[in-house]
Amino acid sequence: MKVRSWQDVDRKWYKIERSPKPIIAAVNGFALGGGCELAMSCHFRLASEQAKFGQPEVNLGLIPGYGGTQRLVQLIGKGKSLELMMTAAMINADEAKQLGLVNYVTSAEELLPKAKELLAVIMSKGPDAIAKVISAVNAYYDPAQNGFDAEIMLFGECFGTDEMKEGVGAFLEKRKAAFGKYFK
Repeated sequence: MKVRSWQDVDRKWYKIERSPKPIIAAVNGFALGGGCELAMSCHFRLASEQAKFGQPEVNLGLIPGYGGTQRLVQLIGKGKSLELMMTAAMINADEAKQLGLVNYVTSAEELLPKAKELLAVIMSKGPDAIAKVISAVNAYYDPAQNGFDAEIMLFGECFGTDEMKEGVGAFLEKRKAAFGKYFK
């Protein structure tokens, strides 16, 4: 049997994680196993107060198979990740926020408005710069790349672009940059 790379098994999650456009998971219930792994592949995670998170695969004699053993460690650290995965424990939204698994905890009614609010702020920034931030951060976790080298290359690519000229011009003119025309 040919062993596939995790990118083959985790293709959809991998694409989400590397999307040049920000993707937000808004969790209003259970995010267990693959659901938790899907949420972790998103750039941000927001949770309602009743949300629960966990990787209970050991209850089935399995391990997380869609990047969970990697992304959970990246987000919350080794010790707590091992505990959650080996005990199959669930955590609530507040603990998930405390650990760094989620960015915000809201009421169920405020969950989607908060996600839209966050996206509106991001969309007021330079879209190519946002895509490059995502790429540079992902380079840190890619063993085939040097994150610092990727960052300096991406930083250099920003210079001379219309987006950069708009941003610097707006700063010098003490006005808000009008990046909307750069969104595709």
